[in-house]
Amino acid sequence: MADKRDYYEVMGVPKNAPEDEIKKAYRKLAKKYHPDLNPGDKEAEQKFKEVNEAYEVLSDKDKRARYDQFGFAGVDPNFGGGAGGAGGNPFQGMDFDMGDIFDSFFGGGFGRQSRRANGPRRGSDTETQVVISFEEAAKGCKKEVSFTQVAACKDCNGTGAEPGTSPKTCPQCGGSGQVRVSQRTPFGVVQTSRGCDRCGGTGKIVEKPCRHCGGSGRVRQNRKIEITIPAGIDDDQVLNVSGHGNAGVNGGPNGDLHVFVSVRPHPIFERRGNDVWCEMPITFTQAALGADVTVPTLDGQVSYHVHEGTQPGDIFKLRGKGIQSLGGRGRGDQYVQVTVEVPKNLNQKQKELLQALDKAGDDRNYQKRRSFFEKMRSWNDKRQK
Repeated sequence: MADKRDYYEVMGVPKNAPEDEIKKAYRKLAKKYHPDLNPGDKEAEQKFKEVNEAYEVLSDKDKRARYDQFGFAGVDPNFGGGAGGAGGNPFQGMDFDMGDIFDSFFGGGFGRQSRRANGPRRGSDTETQVVISFEEAAKGCKKEVSFTQVAACKDCNGTGAEPGTSPKTCPQCGGSGQVRVSQRTPFGVVQTSRGCDRCGGTGKIVEKPCRHCGGSGRVRQNRKIEITIPAGIDDDQVLNVSGHGNAGVNGGPNGDLHVFVSVRPHPIFERRGNDVWCEMPITFTQAALGADVTVPTLDGQVSYHVHEGTQPGDIFKLRGKGIQSLGGRGRGDQYVQVTVEVPKNLNQKQKELLQALDKAGDDRNYQKRRSFFEKMRSWNDKRQK
């Protein structure tokens, strides 16, 4: 453990950071070091794994609490040495809420957590990230994503008991997961309910824990699935894949998988809402005389006629050549901003031709130039009066 960095240091957050700050830091770092954005970079790959490991612990309130108290040992799979056995950690192998701990001290003040402990509970959500191209975001695609999931142990079918055995009903609570506690107060004897401390509120006792899962009934596994990314998805949007999160408890449904989408920048196009923008250089002659030019679009190249006298910065629109709205309702446009490139490294003949053109022209060919000099003359006249 000595060579491992502190998880809070890895994430770049303080120890009292709230969940949303940790999640925001994770998204930023996962995107920065994602292997798809750093092909062949072993250092980035290692940092990506380090960030994912840190987030896996800090995003889980129970693991984070154990890490804060015991350090790396608290989140080691073998922490405590057994699943509730003699001399072992009583919480090993359990999916407990911090509210259960408060119940044991305050006599049921947080009893709503305990009342759910032995009933079906939905599994928590899990997260992953996918990097796609600009075109894939615009058109939609299918991608394989990898993620870590807590699943029911196949050896014990999620019971936590060694194959061939089964959990026993807790004799202390009778399987309810709750015990009644009487407390004498100035107002008389008050009865409250709290989670059973013998079974941890599950209502079951595992006498022979499953060797594969350590009695928890659940194991952590790496999974890959193919997902459909809809046309029109944008950078930093999140796709929800239902039922692919962590396994539920006591027959509860799985949580969901949240897929954070990162879109690689395009060398030509820029997205603004559902519209696509690009700059297109044309020659001085094309701008002056007009010309048919070839314009790149997401659908391929199209022909467009640049009108005579086009000025630098002029914008023309290609209707319906933008990005489809997420959900398929309508499509944006493509806007093309013209840049007129002034020729460099002219030879002597080219220079003479341009000089001849300049001499043959007059101010009517240059409206902005004529307007500028008219304003300048008017300004000088006022200064001299």
